[in-house]
Amino acid sequence: MRRKIVTVMVVTAIFAVGLFALPLAILVAKYLIDDERAELTHEADLTALRATADLARGHPPAALRIAESDISLTFYDRTGLRVFGGGPMTADSGVQLALSGARVTDGDPGGDFTVDVPVSDDGAVAGAVRATSFRAAAWMRILTAWLVMVALAGATLGAVWFVARRQAGRLAAPLERLSAVAAGIGQGGLDSSPTSGVPEIDDVAVSLFESAHRVERTLARERAFSADASHQLRTPLAGLRLQLETALEGPDADLRPAITTAIDATDRLEQTIRDLLALSRDIPAGDRELPLPTLLDELRRYHDGTFDAAGRRLTIVADPELPAAAASVPAIRQVLGVLLDNALRHGHGTVTVATRETAQALAVDIADEGRINTPDQLFVRRSPTATGHGIGLALARSLTEAEGGKLLLSHREPTTFTLLLPLVPAREPISAGQER
Repeated sequence: MRRKIVTVMVVTAIFAVGLFALPLAILVAKYLIDDERAELTHEADLTALRATADLARGHPPAALRIAESDISLTFYDRTGLRVFGGGPMTADSGVQLALSGARVTDGDPGGDFTVDVPVSDDGAVAGAVRATSFRAAAWMRILTAWLVMVALAGATLGAVWFVARRQAGRLAAPLERLSAVAAGIGQGGLDSSPTSGVPEIDDVAVSLFESAHRVERTLARERAFSADASHQLRTPLAGLRLQLETALEGPDADLRPAITTAIDATDRLEQTIRDLLALSRDIPAGDRELPLPTLLDELRRYHDGTFDAAGRRLTIVADPELPAAAASVPAIRQVLGVLLDNALRHGHGTVTVATRETAQALAVDIADEGRINTPDQLFVRRSPTATGHGIGLALARSLTEAEGGKLLLSHREPTTFTLLLPLVPAREPISAGQER
């Protein structure tokens, strides 16, 4: 990229300099040639005036020399013979025309610049003056001017090359750093977005990092979904397996109850998967008013068989007169499922679920007859990639907090977890004046 930028800028500069310099060179050459002819004409006219003055006084024209000049002067009498100077001995065609009264420029160049001017005496042509300069000297001045122009063009191209390299580096270096960072993103690194001072490149860098963070959050959510699904599906699968194994122990018995129970367990599996998918995709709940008695009754049906098989008892005490809680059904269903599974797996004795009203929330207590010895790490996920064990309570707390509630260990013995859910705001009554 650097080489391409430098090449394009230098080639463009060469084209621009050539487009400008060629006409300028022609104009310079024409100007210097015209200036040389103007100087010849001036010196020839001046010499002719002096010769006229000498003839008027009755003196022959005196030879003249121009100091520090390459111009030579020649005087011819009226017969065309050279009186003084370095011109031809006899008048050539240009001098002949001057003797006839005409002014001639380059009448007979012979490789040099010439100007022939008539000299008059009392109105009659008494001679002619020729001013001559070498064409080579004029071209030396032209070549000198051209060399100066070439030097200036070279300096211009050098400056363009230098600026092009600086600009190419300024443009390419941020892109190279951005490319390296993009390669690092592909390997899992998300460093800070590099700034280059070029707004367009910085916009690309910001967009790249925002996209990378979105992808990272999506991947993290997918990994969390896999771990959460592994944890949440373990208990329903265990119950389904238990029912099927029980049915296999008595092949001659009626299989209808076992099949019915297995279908119920399958329904629970399907419901759990739907809830986890909805929560992982942040699908908003259509109704924020939580039907808690209905949800607790549903959990009772799901868990009664599992508790009975473990020789444990599940008791649910729900007051139907309690105010409604503002939470989504999928999230609270999973939270309560985690707490019941945790009580069944790690607790002892009867598990009691009771609801009560607090000052600003609806409380659900899940208690068993066990004891918690290490409460500090209960709600900490064991590792970012933990699956199965060690994520249930962390999942329950995160889902609760996402719903605006709290989940805490209220008693270590007997083990009691308390779920606090926000209440549905009371609607202001509509006054009679507001009715239409």
